[in-house]
Amino acid sequence: MPEQIADLSDLRGDCAQCFGLCCVALPFAASADFALNKPAGKPCPNLRGDHRCGIHADLRTKGFTGCTVYDCFGAGQKVSQLTFGGQDWRTGSKDHARRMSEVFPVVRQLHELLWYLTEALGLPAARPVHAELRRALEETGLLTRQSPAELAALDVAAHRQQVNVLLLRTSELARAGVAESNGGNGGKGGKGNKGGKKGKGGGKDRRGADLIGARLRGADLRWASLRGAYLIAADLTGADLRDADMIGADLRDADLSDADLTGAFFLTQPQLNAARGSAGTRLPRSVSRPVHWAAKG
Repeated sequence: MPEQIADLSDLRGDCAQCFGLCCVALPFAASADFALNKPAGKPCPNLRGDHRCGIHADLRTKGFTGCTVYDCFGAGQKVSQLTFGGQDWRTGSKDHARRMSEVFPVVRQLHELLWYLTEALGLPAARPVHAELRRALEETGLLTRQSPAELAALDVAAHRQQVNVLLLRTSELARAGVAESNGGNGGKGGKGNKGGKKGKGGGKDRRGADLIGARLRGADLRWASLRGAYLIAADLTGADLRDADMIGADLRDADLSDADLTGAFFLTQPQLNAARGSAGTRLPRSVSRPVHWAAKG
């Protein structure tokens, strides 16, 4: 049976239906993001018996900022309730718990791809590849419904590479379509693509660019490809990021105050949660304004 994804809301984590898998399966090291070391497969000491976090409301002040920027894209409830039939890792054997820890990261990656594919199907300019996107969506959904043994043996990297080729084509079509529908201008005031190399999609090509700490206040990045760009601690205050491709962009501690991300696509909640922003930051409908942004007013 093919995976039926109604919209992006079906790809959001539901902790009430999960057994705290992200708090068990994933490793983390003591750093600015985590207050302690934890190996993969070992429960976090903050995980309660009911699978809820004991310090959820104080994660940032307690030194667990990394937890606040994580999202499983709904993989947690899929693995807990479907893949393992609702059997808690605590009540099963050690092998059962180990298999859950192995499978969860795999399904999480597949669900992230489902997010991108679902969003891509909502882009009118990508209509020429909609049929291929639907096939990829169905195939990826079917992969998530495999047995634990099949999931553990799956070559996720190979599947991601296949899907990425399609997502790249989607990006080129979407950004070119938007640019053409606006008379070919490159951003605010019709300034074109001044200051950046023009990509196939019609905007600046900043794929994989090292923009760590870059001063991009008020920058014209409309229709830009920021795929995999390093924007850590970059100043994007008031920047125009409308209709930009944000897939894989590292926004940790980037300042998006008063920036305009209307229509930006392939932007995920974890990326946004890792950034800073303000009440004036304009966002696409696919994501929510992070709670911690409220402190900036």
